[in-house]
Amino acid sequence: MHDDARPAPGPTLGGEPGASVVPGPGAAAPGSAGPAGRPGAGAPAVRGHRSPWWLAALWRLLGAVVAIWLVDTLGFAVLQALPGDPAEAAVGGPGSQASAAALQAAREQFGLDQPLPQQYVNYLGHLLRGDLGVSYGQKLPVVDVIAPLLWPTLLLALCSLAVAWVLALGTALVATGRSRFAAALASGLELVASVLPGFWLAAVLVMVFSTRLGWFPAISDNSARGLVLPTLALAVPLAGYLAQTMREGMLSALDAPFAAAARTRGETPWGLRWRHALRHGLVPGINLSGWAFGYVISGAVVVETVFARPGLGRALLSAVTARDVPLVLGVTLVSALGYVLVTLLADALVALVDRRAAA
Repeated sequence: MHDDARPAPGPTLGGEPGASVVPGPGAAAPGSAGPAGRPGAGAPAVRGHRSPWWLAALWRLLGAVVAIWLVDTLGFAVLQALPGDPAEAAVGGPGSQASAAALQAAREQFGLDQPLPQQYVNYLGHLLRGDLGVSYGQKLPVVDVIAPLLWPTLLLALCSLAVAWVLALGTALVATGRSRFAAALASGLELVASVLPGFWLAAVLVMVFSTRLGWFPAISDNSARGLVLPTLALAVPLAGYLAQTMREGMLSALDAPFAAAARTRGETPWGLRWRHALRHGLVPGINLSGWAFGYVISGAVVVETVFARPGLGRALLSAVTARDVPLVLGVTLVSALGYVLVTLLADALVALVDRRAAA
């Protein structure tokens, strides 16, 4: 056999002729081209796998259900731990001096004579069927008690959020301007507004604009004039929090490279804040919308009491005082559901405003 018929020796490995080189785990096969077309440069990196949108939505929905269940369970546990007998709420409330026979009959009627684990299981079973129970004090289904009070509180919450957003946007735009005096004044107003106690602000608004000036009624209703003072009592502190958050986002955006590029193109300071930086300030504000809704609902307890306004806040305060467990849990459940829905809506809005969040 001629020498030309023998196979050519392979590349040397460790100085030994004829030993084949075995590609490593990250090496390319001989003769293969890399990303830039160079032999042996390796295969292109595999891009990360993105979960489908429906799976992300399913996880968010599952998280919302778990959050509502935890809130309701915690409320049930806290109410059961309070001192006193819940059956007293069914026979006239605490201090009614009801007889032992009447209390025992109320316990049997509402299942309060059963062990707490059994009461909890019964409550969850009714809840899964859409039954929130019967109010101890009003002897009506909780749904019938809450239904007429839902719209007044929801209207107050929506008006307060809208006014808070308008005030926060205006303050943030002024605070990020070139005028040092205006920026300092706006920052000071943000700080003062965010620390104002709701009950104190509500009382001051009543004394100034209702008692002295007579511009607005002290007792609120769903009319335009009746909504002004309760809305301001809730919106002003909330606007302080939102404005601080939005101002920080806008200041960070104004220091970014894209802002410098916009200045070189001749963009005015106002246009830079309005067209470029505002979008970055909206994202943290929208993220806080879920918390803001919870703040408004919790603040409605005080505001609706000060202005004698019908709503879930006053109903919750009265139910806690009377230890009306089904009504308290019903109002808590509705509030938690509203918080979850607003949070999910805020996530969707963030995805629309900031494309990076959608990715």
